[in-house]
Order: sequence, then structure tokens, then C-alpha cells
Amino acid sequence: MFRVICHLDMDAFYASIEQRENPALRGKPVIVGAPPTQRGVVCAASYEARTFGVRSAMPSATAGRLCPKGVFVRPHMDRYKEESRGIMRILAETGAVVEPVSIDEACLDFSSACQATDADASLRLAVPIARQLKHRIADERRLTATIGIAANKLLAKIASDHQKPDGLTLITEAEKVAFLRPLPVRTLYGVGKVTEQVLHGAELRTIGDLQDHGGDLRALVGSFGPRLKQFALGEDDRPLELGEEIKSISGEETFLQDTEDRRVLRACLKEQAADIATKLKRHRLGANTVQVKVRYGDFTTLSRQITVEDPITEAADIYRLGCWLLGREHLVSRPLRLLGLGVSNLYEPTLRQLPLF
Repeated sequence: MFRVICHLDMDAFYASIEQRENPALRGKPVIVGAPPTQRGVVCAASYEARTFGVRSAMPSATAGRLCPKGVFVRPHMDRYKEESRGIMRILAETGAVVEPVSIDEACLDFSSACQATDADASLRLAVPIARQLKHRIADERRLTATIGIAANKLLAKIASDHQKPDGLTLITEAEKVAFLRPLPVRTLYGVGKVTEQVLHGAELRTIGDLQDHGGDLRALVGSFGPRLKQFALGEDDRPLELGEEIKSISGEETFLQDTEDRRVLRACLKEQAADIATKLKRHRLGANTVQVKVRYGDFTTLSRQITVEDPITEAADIYRLGCWLLGREHLVSRPLRLLGLGVSNLYEPTLRQLPLF
């Protein structure tokens, strides 16, 4: 059976919902998060705001400097989650096998419904199905989605980032190697910031460079080398994951003596953030939610969290959001017995925007 995979990615999900609910925001640089005059962070940004360099997890003050005319809107997470449930119901009604990837993304397997004489003919059968799915989301939810179609998860996800917003891209088996060649190595699943720097150091900057590389990539990236070569050639045999193996990653520390010393608490958070980021990279995952946990001397325990639209992988972002949660909720109002930091809503990170050819 020929594989037919579609990757659906809602366009600027949080911001688009705000623009739908308030037509006065349409066409404006919308930044979902705390206003720049307050100590807050960006949860999401519209495409108009992204052109100024605004991104998720960025301090609101920085976003305000980058985009002086940005319209800041407080996040409405309950509204976003309910919208996500409505979209997932539409996807389930297609009859495809569905892997929810995040609140605004999903991977669909249409292999059973799209079988023809060869692989590429099978893929083309999915185009009208994807187009109909986009139209239904636009009609029923008044939102736009971008869909990528390919023979595997890797290519379908890359295709879904290719013509945003409101795009539809098919990568055929015959064209996949040529399609990948000009793209940066960071486009490939599993290539994070550190791996990208290693590859750049070896003058491997595009996927085409990886395709042409005759040496053993294990010398550069260890055991990931053979897999990286396969990805560069557009090969990927990963199945859809219908159940998450890793739900969350966290760490916590119980202090020998209760403390509210900011230096001690910051050092603790930095260490926990670094450990979490290392584990995320080991499993090649990104996180949408960061949470903190505190326990006081009387064993009262509190936890608070924040969810952003784009995946977080770096220790600096995890640490910054942890500090922000402690400050916003005034959790260090008395000495702490325990401090914990964690991430959840884990999934495979992907570039939101690819450069044009």
C-alpha cells in the first residue's frame, strides 16, 4: 500500500481566533500576551507581527520595541482549546487515521482512501480531499489552514510550512529530492540549534549539501548520522503516533532549609531548565507549556503554567517563562521548601516559516 500523509497546520492559530472574534484586528500586527508595559511574555503573534521579528516566548517588552504598532491582546486559552476540539472533530469525520500533534496541528493518514497505480498517483488523489477539508474549516470555523501532502510525516510537515498561510503543497516522490535541496538543514526533523551549528562548521548548510555529502555523517552527529542522511533524501518510515510516549518532563528540588533567596532560586531554575532542554533535545521534542511548582514550609503546594503557540526547546526560554510565572503569581511571597519546573504538551518541533526558493 502506498502511504498518503497529510499534515494540517492552522495559520497563526491564537491570533487568527482573536482577529475572527474582533474584525477590527484584521490586518493588524496582533500579539497575544501581556502588554509591553507589564512584565509578561508573548504567547503567539499574527503574521503581520511576525514580520517584525516577534515570536512566542519573547518578553512582551521586547515585542513592543520590535513592533511599536503591535496590538497586544490577552490570551483566551479556553477559547483556543475549544476551537481546537472543533477542528479535531472535523478531522475525525474525514475517516483518516489522525495523530493530534499539538493544539493547532495534526497528521492524517489517507492511505486507505487514496490508492492508485503508483505512489505519486495515490498522493494526487489526496489533493481534492485536502482542498475540501480546508474549505470546510473556512466555512465552519472561519479560520484558514495550510496542508502538506507527501508519502511520509517528514515531507508532509515540511510541505505544510511551505506556502503559509492558507496553502496547499504536494511533494511527490519523484520531486522530493529536488524540493528539499535548497532548504536549510534546520528544516529537517531532529536538527536543532546545536546540530545546525555542527553542520555549518562542516560547510553543510542546505539539505542539498547533506544529499551530496559522501562521508559518514556519524563523525559529525553521532548515531543520528544515518537517519539524517535518510531525512535529507526525503525518506522517513515513522508511523503515526496515536499515543504519546512522553507526556511531560520536569524536575524539582527540595531545599535543606526553606529559602526565598532569589539567587538560590534563580540558580535552581537555571539548572532545571538546562536539564529539561537537554532531555527535550535527546527525544527531539518541543514543548508548548511551561509550569512551575512551589511548596512552602507548611506543605502548601501550588503550581502555575503558561502555554505558548510555538514549541520551546531552549533552556533560556524555559528559564525565562519559569521566572515570569513565579513573578506574575507572586509565588515567592514566603520561603520555599521546594521549587519545581516542568514542560508538557510535547511534540516534534517544526519551523513555522521556510524561506522562499
